[in-house]
Amino acid sequence: MNQSENGPQAGQKAEPLNLRELLETRAAAKPDETFLFSEADGRRFTYTEFDRAVDRAARLLISRGIEKGDRVSLLMPNSAEYIIAYFACFKLGALAGPVNSLLKSQEIAFVINNSEAKALLVHADFKPRVDEILDELQSLKHVIEFDDEAEATAEFVTDEPLPPVSIERDDEAIIIYTSGTTGKPKGCLLTHGNLIANARQISEWLKFTEHDRLLTIMPLFHMNAVSVTTMTPLYAGGSTVVSPRFSASRFWQIISDYKITSFGSVATMLSMLLETYPEGVPEGLQTSQLRFAMCGSAPVPAEVMKRFEERFNCLVIEGYGLSESTCRSTFNPPDERRRPGSCGMPIGNEMRVVDDDDNEVPVGSLGEIVLRGENILKGYYKNEEATTRAFRNGWFHTGDVGYRDSEGFFYIVDRKSDMIIRGGENIYPREIDEVLYQHPSVAAAATIGIPNQLYGEEVAAFVILKEGAEASEEDIINFCRERLADYKCPKTVRFVKDIPKGPTGKLLKRELARLYAES
Repeated sequence: MNQSENGPQAGQKAEPLNLRELLETRAAAKPDETFLFSEADGRRFTYTEFDRAVDRAARLLISRGIEKGDRVSLLMPNSAEYIIAYFACFKLGALAGPVNSLLKSQEIAFVINNSEAKALLVHADFKPRVDEILDELQSLKHVIEFDDEAEATAEFVTDEPLPPVSIERDDEAIIIYTSGTTGKPKGCLLTHGNLIANARQISEWLKFTEHDRLLTIMPLFHMNAVSVTTMTPLYAGGSTVVSPRFSASRFWQIISDYKITSFGSVATMLSMLLETYPEGVPEGLQTSQLRFAMCGSAPVPAEVMKRFEERFNCLVIEGYGLSESTCRSTFNPPDERRRPGSCGMPIGNEMRVVDDDDNEVPVGSLGEIVLRGENILKGYYKNEEATTRAFRNGWFHTGDVGYRDSEGFFYIVDRKSDMIIRGGENIYPREIDEVLYQHPSVAAAATIGIPNQLYGEEVAAFVILKEGAEASEEDIINFCRERLADYKCPKTVRFVKDIPKGPTGKLLKRELARLYAES
């Protein structure tokens, strides 16, 4: 259902047809240059060493009967092994199926069964969860522990070339499941062409080169880490550092040690860094090479962005996208045109704002964001109904509400499904969240709609106070009343120690609604 034409335009240099060709082309051109650093244990792989490790892992999969078109689930922590596993699948034309490692056993079973995975590459830490459901995994033939690629593939060391496989741009490379915040997760089918296109779009827009070194601290079971900080440096001929997880206490040391030029993040991470480093970057650390932080998945409150940039002398470049667009569809320009509060401009795909009848709305008017381009998914796995509905009238419908200004910058107001309707008035939670973040005692905040007999829905806020700070429910509500129309202001405030979010920073509204009901 991808509505775009793949491949380079007239006059452009032909790019690799698939991800196997992309990796092998880079390895041939830069054999001794380092591509991958493993921050956890100090390992590093040149392009050639990485390519050979991928070949060994591919032979391991071949020995288990994996071939083109098969699905291979991946359940691992962030590691060099995870990235090697992805590319081993790509080399064979198999589909890599990342599994969210935060899922419970039954949720893991759904993803593996729905994708009809034939094999599972798993880290020992997660194997007990798999063992609990092994009898329920109908299509799974092999469970392969993949803690250490050298140990797991020792018997497959050879100088023989990997058997050739015919892989087209439109062949699927990844099946990744949506978060399921609006129902059962759906398997997004992303092609080799999708991944290469998005890596090109991001590289060209942000002007990444072979001199850039990106840091992966976002989880590799989501497309942000795969596309932005793994595929993009590969496409640009640069390098990437994979870290097991985000650690605020070690963050600036890693930036300094590895000479990181950019990293992927979410608003939550920026807030944590502000809390951890009230005096800025620690003395003695080298961060002058850091160009900017890339941020997405959830909007960055304006106050957080302002404080982060002032304290750490590091620009925040917001972008927008979803799994269905491989990752990024927009980014702010990394120069003086950047607009805080905007998710930026399209980076190579088409983007519109439409009404309920799919008519484009005027500049400045709210509507649903729709996308079209070579980074947009092929469709949902064995879900023709969802695919047809999402691609109606030839555009992918995101379900996000936003608008475009007169100069082509886009602004995401909220998820269409998250909109609060109070007495016939539409309320967008992000607007309230922005005000809550301005309160001097508030460290984090989130707003949802709760059932109300009179108005249909009412506004409720969840607030985390800064350490040592104090504020009452009345204080917070009055603060909002000074800055928002009465109907938008929270009617209740719950003080909590944590706001439930998914691994990419997406607010888990259902969890908040449950917490409210329980309280």
